[in-house]
Amino acid sequence: MTVYDTTGQTYSQTRQPDPRIADQIDAALHGMRTVVNIGAGTGSYEPGNTVLAIEPSQVMIAQRPAGAASAIRATAENLPLRTASVDAALAVLTIHHWPDLERGIAEMVRVARRRIAILTWDHTVFRQFWLVRDYLPAAAETDAKLAVALSELTALLKNPEIQPIPVPHDCVDGFGGAYWRRPEAYLGKTVQAGMSMLALTPKPLLQEGLSRLRQDLETGDWHTRYTDLLDQSHLDLGYRLITADLPT
Repeated sequence: MTVYDTTGQTYSQTRQPDPRIADQIDAALHGMRTVVNIGAGTGSYEPGNTVLAIEPSQVMIAQRPAGAASAIRATAENLPLRTASVDAALAVLTIHHWPDLERGIAEMVRVARRRIAILTWDHTVFRQFWLVRDYLPAAAETDAKLAVALSELTALLKNPEIQPIPVPHDCVDGFGGAYWRRPEAYLGKTVQAGMSMLALTPKPLLQEGLSRLRQDLETGDWHTRYTDLLDQSHLDLGYRLITADLPT
């Protein structure tokens, strides 16, 4: 059983691809005729030129929409593809769940001819996010354990480029930082279930912080404390798109 067999059951409800983030991923894969999507989940951010999706969780595969790329139940560390069989390999918010990062990246490099693209996050930035810094330190600890250090990731790639992916204030994809300007959303159980840092943190460790957040929203203290956020359209919470061109 994979972690998403339990934490991924509500993904089709809360984890819809945000078109602005999708555009940045599509731009990074411009000119790639064939793409394999690794750790593909329910198919968010899957470009139209995706020829195969790799996903270990049957729960996630079952939530993939009609018309999505064919999916094979497999892991990043053992990709069922021939060497240099696709133009590009894509991994979106998934590497933090790979048991063997080095082997998974090596497999991406093996099967791709031209480019690697990985969407991840920098915990050194994300840990300053008001939710985990001021209300949910236990979730911050979970996030720190999950996160892959950018230095560790980029050391496995040749000449990687790092592109910040600011989160729009009305982001429709319910990942951890999506609701930075809509704090009431973090009180919803369905939203919580779709975020690894909350779903994997013992509920008793979240209760006090969530209660304080609810109270601060009711009294208006949250809006007073974070008033500088209310006029911002995007916020850098550490999400990063890493790309690397492969030698030809």
